[in-house]
Amino acid sequence: MWEAITEGANLQRAWKQVRANRGAPGVDGMSIEAFPAWAKEHWKEIAALLEDGKYQPKPVRRVEIDKPGGGKRLLGIPSVLDRVIQQAIAQVLSKEVDGSFHPSSYGFRPGKSAHQAIQQLQADKQSGHVQAVDLDLEKFFDRVNHEVLKRLLRKRLTDQRVLRLIGRYLRAGVEVTSGRVEPTREGVPQGGPLSPLLANILLDELDRELEKRGHRFARYADDFIILTRSVRAARRVYESIRQWLERRLRLKINAAKSRVCGVEEVEFLSFRLRGRRIVASKAEVAEFRHRVKELTGRSWGVSMRYRIKELNSYLRGWCGYFSIGLKWRPVVEWDKWLRRRMRMCWWKRWRGVRCRVRELLKLGCDQKRAVQTALTRKSFWRLSRTYATQLGMTNDWLKEQGLVSLGELWSAVHYPQSKAKLRQQPEQANLWGW
Repeated sequence: MWEAITEGANLQRAWKQVRANRGAPGVDGMSIEAFPAWAKEHWKEIAALLEDGKYQPKPVRRVEIDKPGGGKRLLGIPSVLDRVIQQAIAQVLSKEVDGSFHPSSYGFRPGKSAHQAIQQLQADKQSGHVQAVDLDLEKFFDRVNHEVLKRLLRKRLTDQRVLRLIGRYLRAGVEVTSGRVEPTREGVPQGGPLSPLLANILLDELDRELEKRGHRFARYADDFIILTRSVRAARRVYESIRQWLERRLRLKINAAKSRVCGVEEVEFLSFRLRGRRIVASKAEVAEFRHRVKELTGRSWGVSMRYRIKELNSYLRGWCGYFSIGLKWRPVVEWDKWLRRRMRMCWWKRWRGVRCRVRELLKLGCDQKRAVQTALTRKSFWRLSRTYATQLGMTNDWLKEQGLVSLGELWSAVHYPQSKAKLRQQPEQANLWGW
């Protein structure tokens, strides 16, 4: 395994992946852009240290980010060099161990996705498993027990050089303030390329225990739901699994966020189950509207080209994930709302009466209506729905400017094989955006 990890082609793939992920500098301050020149000069020295077993990883840089539900999440940012080495280890180790993972594990695995996890829960619900055991592991990545993890790694790996290097990464320490490093006696840094794979190796023990007991479940990294047929069974499972986790894996359950309830009350991976449908959570929909308002705010002083680029990037990512939990009709309404907000941004950008008249005339509006609209003192939002603005800034014109359609993104998810265009709206609706 060591030879496969340090092979030139594997290291090159690891660098390409780290570069694609971007990311902030580690404790040494080296950026992604500066790394190639540095590696060209120093890689022989690093390779020799790795081969002799003397390479010592740098501490990770601690970063705090806000959690959606409140509180802080601690991230550990390794240096670029350590990210490349960790990625090289993960690529080889994943091929060795992934095939032995339980099929109900969906997080950070090739060919697996969050959509498959929620779809499995939906299938189990339809088979009569309607009670859920929703367990939250308290600060999982910060509380991983190193001795337990090493014991499980030794079961899967025989190459001692790989085991020793992983051990050094676990004990590398964390820089809490400039120049002050704390030792890490537990946990895996949430932010390193190797951490998700180590988490799956640890929690595969939980998967096998649940399978041995005959439970239906789905797990995505440290998020998992167990389904039972009755409330009594769910309560029994809750208590027994809590004790097992504390005894065998030395992990604690967050009692405030864990519960036994009906499966339709559970939010899993930002989705909920409603009857035969999978729906996006209300909180995610509200966050979507909030974020789109920010990106289409008329006071954001950026060019329209940059605005559309950022907006399209967000829409593609959000729809790619949440479209399976959305109906067609709300998507159509959001499309209309989004186009109206973009018309508002363009109208604000056309400063002055003459500029607005000139732009409307270019877009085919008659002179009288263009002058009347440009002279009005109505708000930008109201003017974005007038005959003149929508006659000029039609849906087709917005598409020519590069704006993506939510409807087309939704259709690509629900009908990936279809070559048909987005459903055509009546002429008047297309003109007015209603």
